[in-house]
Amino acid sequence: MKKLRSKWGRWEWMIGIVLIISLYWWSIRGIPLVPIQKSAGQVSASILHGMFNPDWSYIYNGSGEDLVSQLVITLAIAFLGTFISAIISVPFSFLAAQTNSRWFHPRATIGKLLLTAIRAFPEVILAIMFIKAVGPGSFAGVLAVGFHSVGMLGKLFSESIEAMDHRAELAIKATGGTKLQRFWLATLPAILPAFLSATLYRFEISVRSASILGIVGAGGVGTPLMFALQTRDWSKTGVILLGIVLMVILIDGLSSYLRRRLH
Repeated sequence: MKKLRSKWGRWEWMIGIVLIISLYWWSIRGIPLVPIQKSAGQVSASILHGMFNPDWSYIYNGSGEDLVSQLVITLAIAFLGTFISAIISVPFSFLAAQTNSRWFHPRATIGKLLLTAIRAFPEVILAIMFIKAVGPGSFAGVLAVGFHSVGMLGKLFSESIEAMDHRAELAIKATGGTKLQRFWLATLPAILPAFLSATLYRFEISVRSASILGIVGAGGVGTPLMFALQTRDWSKTGVILLGIVLMVILIDGLSSYLRRRLH
């Protein structure tokens, strides 16, 4: 029996390797290989030249259209979208959390399918849809980030609920505690750090997303970046890219620090 298992184990590795190689080969053959345009090198060199020679006057000029103002708007879009989605995600997470060991849980299955359906829409597509509904601007960006974040945060929150330690809750129940007391004294303290950590992590992702949504008209720093690229204003493109990189680095560092303090 052990010999059969060892032989089957070797075959499993070989079958897995063959499947992976076949998948890569199929993926590569499905990509149409087109020649690189002759202007690609010139454009890349121009962007690099713009990054090393940025238009410093665009950083702040008090017009409300400068880089600092656009970065603040981008952060506001990411913060509002994440904050709203964190609140809305809580009931969805309890709906999707499977709290017993049965292989099929109707409530949790419905909740998980609903969150999966929400996550299926990319943020750019959501931004275009909301622009058609409420018009171009930051509000459409907030709605796009918030709607997509509900699906992701709901999934992370539900997994935190499923992984929580129920011993404190059972102890309060054994002493005659009510459901409200069990939730307030045991469940909430157990899941709150994980909820806050997931929300901070999602905020990091939302900042990156909000930086891009302006390209389709959903507000933020993506809008001037699109205009700078279209007009081949490489110096302005360079300073905008530098601003985005610096903002993302600062937000990532701050978020990582806060998440370490929560654990």
